[in-house]
Amino acid sequence: MSSTSANAATITVERDGHVLLMGLNRPAKRNAFTRQMISELSMAYGLLESDEDLWCGVLFGHGDHFTGGLDMIDVGTELASGDFDVPEGGRDPWRRDGTWSKPLVAAAQGWVMTAGIELLLAADIRVAAQDARFSQLEVRRGIYPFGGATFRFPREAGWGNAMRWILTGEEFDAAEAHRIGLIQEVLPDGATAIERAKQIGRVISERSAPLAVRAALASAQRVRELGDAEAVAQLRPDIARLFSTADAVEGVRSFVERRDAVFTGR
Repeated sequence: MSSTSANAATITVERDGHVLLMGLNRPAKRNAFTRQMISELSMAYGLLESDEDLWCGVLFGHGDHFTGGLDMIDVGTELASGDFDVPEGGRDPWRRDGTWSKPLVAAAQGWVMTAGIELLLAADIRVAAQDARFSQLEVRRGIYPFGGATFRFPREAGWGNAMRWILTGEEFDAAEAHRIGLIQEVLPDGATAIERAKQIGRVISERSAPLAVRAALASAQRVRELGDAEAVAQLRPDIARLFSTADAVEGVRSFVERRDAVFTGR
């Protein structure tokens, strides 16, 4: 397994075909985020977005927990100043910096606290183990969520559902997270969220045309940011462009020949 740092990396990075597997790697500390960890995740996301051979990302936590949130002792100074600089070549690890072209699947288990919920909300598809426990508890520490929960949580779960957990800081389980739309699947006993997320990532990268995936993701993001009319205006140009690609030709040919398509991203 390669990593973003050769010396005690806090984020592991591994290629699985066209999928980039990114693992939170401080299991002895419940994967609580340090400054180094934030920086390394930023660089992993930068790699995912910039490498044309990567078509999908999977985010997971090593060990028993996804993350306990921020390591307040380590990040306190930056938190007080509001200064979390993104390193050159990196991207915002909470994906608040504009549009993203590659889909992200996230897997959660054990503790999913504060910034961990925000990491999930920043992903496109989210799955969780039965034992996952969630809490957006910043208000109990005298602050409020600043990684995207204040706008993403209401959008994903509805105003009342989001405020129920943001304003109380109380803990909720995987069944409730599924009910309100924070996660899309709760895995049955004996199944791991990590393996399910990898499976979804492989389906996206092996069975879907990457240019089509990017266009669909961009269209959905356009609706959210600019409204329906802007997205509708782009539909015909997008389809015309996609029909001219080698992957579209392969998609039609594979349908006629009754076989799985082999896409190349061209």
